[in-house]
Amino acid sequence: MRADIVICGLGPAGRALAHRCLVRGMSVVAIDPNPGRRWQATYAAWTDELPPWLDGTAVAATVARPHAYGRRAHMIPRSYSVLDTGRLQDTLDLTGVTVLTGRATTLDRHTVTLDSGRRVRADRVIDARGLRRRAGRAEQTAYGLVLDDPGADEPALFMDWRADNGADPASPRSFLYTIPVGGGRVLFEETCLVGAPAIGLGELARRLRCRLRSRGIPVRGDEPVERVRFPVVGGAPGTGRFGAAGGYLHPATGYSVGAALAAAGDIAAGRAATSNAARAVYRLRRAGLRALLALPPSAVPGFFDAFFELDIGLQRAYLSGHADLAGTAAAMTRLFAAVPACTRARLAAATLHLPALSHPGSGSVIME
Repeated sequence: MRADIVICGLGPAGRALAHRCLVRGMSVVAIDPNPGRRWQATYAAWTDELPPWLDGTAVAATVARPHAYGRRAHMIPRSYSVLDTGRLQDTLDLTGVTVLTGRATTLDRHTVTLDSGRRVRADRVIDARGLRRRAGRAEQTAYGLVLDDPGADEPALFMDWRADNGADPASPRSFLYTIPVGGGRVLFEETCLVGAPAIGLGELARRLRCRLRSRGIPVRGDEPVERVRFPVVGGAPGTGRFGAAGGYLHPATGYSVGAALAAAGDIAAGRAATSNAARAVYRLRRAGLRALLALPPSAVPGFFDAFFELDIGLQRAYLSGHADLAGTAAAMTRLFAAVPACTRARLAAATLHLPALSHPGSGSVIME
């Protein structure tokens, strides 16, 4: 079998790329071990990341100005969109794609071999299989409940680091993420942004329930549950890789879907999947990940106070500028200058791979 393009993996990145290739009239083969699997995770993105071709029905809710808390409150002047996971999957229509059920065991620029022994050739082969969990890799974990809108006075919360979740002050920090998901429902999710090892789901569930009790938000016990665990390192920009495998996952935030949707059209058109600027940005983001892992729990809220007080253009560059080297470097430089001197010392040591004092809850991380 031969095609214009073979895409390995039908998660959001692979499916978006296959869809955009179809729109261009290309012959597409997609390979996935479970191509009919329905996505369960809640995906969201900054609204300005979403491409104009995305069907509007794939957006479940939009928050004009989400809020954040470190030690104090912040309003983020940037629209945030929560995606309807089922509609997103359906609107990325694959009618016309040749879908093969199986695992890609070997692949190069033009050939993929499946676990069945079948070989498929194409003008291009793209690895969009995401990242596999592996011992030592930094991960993001989260435990969430989808509740009926409690009518609380607080706005949607992008990050809430306030200490009302019952956690030991010396233990690794987690934050509350609260967003509307459509249909009068709200996701309340306790999140470990990154850890090596990350906070376990059982502990996050305990913290979430404690936090909800402290805020007077009732839980019946039969609400839908969301469990999240995925590695934030392991991919890197490169020709033939897309999505998390290709460095589109932000290692210091865990976000990837918006970046992949935004880039899918360009990759389908054959424009460069990577660049020197993208590689440099990825290295800076990895430095940002090391910095987060090096922070003692007590310093985390203040670090994010400093971040959310940056100019929104610098925030956008760091969070969404996949190839914005100047913007990413400027954001990191300004942030470094804004944090306390004791935090700067740790950030500098982590960024430069220098030895630094350990802190409770810190861990080693394999940085491939």
